[in-house]
Amino acid sequence: MSLERTSGEEQGGVTDVLLAEPRGFCAGVDRAIEIVERAIRKFGAPIYVRHEIVHNTYVVNDLKTKGAIFIEDLSDVPPGATLVFSAHGVSRAVRDEAKARGFSVFDATCPLVTKVHVEVAKLHKEGFDFIMIGHKGHPEVEGTMGQLSEGIHLVEDVQDVERLQIGQPERLAVVTQTTLSVDDAAEILAAVKKRFPQVREPKQQDICYATQNRQDAVKVLAPKVDVLVVVGSPTSSNSTRLRELAERLGTPAYMIDSAEELQPQWFDGHGRVGLTAGASAPELLVQQVIDRLRALGAVSVRKLTGVQENVQFPLPLGLGDKSMRGFE
Repeated sequence: MSLERTSGEEQGGVTDVLLAEPRGFCAGVDRAIEIVERAIRKFGAPIYVRHEIVHNTYVVNDLKTKGAIFIEDLSDVPPGATLVFSAHGVSRAVRDEAKARGFSVFDATCPLVTKVHVEVAKLHKEGFDFIMIGHKGHPEVEGTMGQLSEGIHLVEDVQDVERLQIGQPERLAVVTQTTLSVDDAAEILAAVKKRFPQVREPKQQDICYATQNRQDAVKVLAPKVDVLVVVGSPTSSNSTRLRELAERLGTPAYMIDSAEELQPQWFDGHGRVGLTAGASAPELLVQQVIDRLRALGAVSVRKLTGVQENVQFPLPLGLGDKSMRGFE
């Protein structure tokens, strides 16, 4: 049977479900959740977490039931408490405040975000200013820009690049948020390089492997289906990018937090449904969506061939064990 998209007009509803590969949790998310769970087991509840550990409603609510308390302001954390920084990373000011308040801190910042922080600190010492490509208000952007007190400029689109006023363009570097649209970031980076030809690019692409892989999988999946469903929370940047990418490719797409949010009318005349999940969405939710799609008439569920991910990141000292030592 061909997997090319059909009109679906002769079908009343869902008949086939095609699963993107890869989808769901990445190594950074796995690590962040494991840090909170191990901290709760080792030190007892409550464990305080600055910001949502990852941007997924189910994950956050599940950790709350286990004893995690999510806060935004460190003044809400009692003296002597154990604090976890979220996977998105924090500014130097937050780190300094946590140290001054004497908290026991475990850092769940994704190592790929930490890599960007290290690069910013290193080049700043060498006299560089920075352009950061990212979304204003996103905690990862706030954390990265907060590594410096000055000399880092945020751009969200090509128009922002044109408006930049840079004092020393000969000592300029660019970094990006790790969860951006790969295509959008490339377009903005091209505009940066055109305006500032001497700009220093990262040694390795800042956009993480999981974001790249999930977007590549949607590029394969979207042309083969009538409609695409993305499992992910509204606050999840990488999940939102998957929905936007499918729509850009001409496939109607919806993002849902849970199977209960599925609307049967989405599938009227759309027999073949694509299904993926953002990097912070657990596979349990994907399986619940599959069950719901079966109830709506799906008789076939198939997984497309895709990249197999086997990355693991080490846990912080005090929480790790031999099975998590080093990278795989």
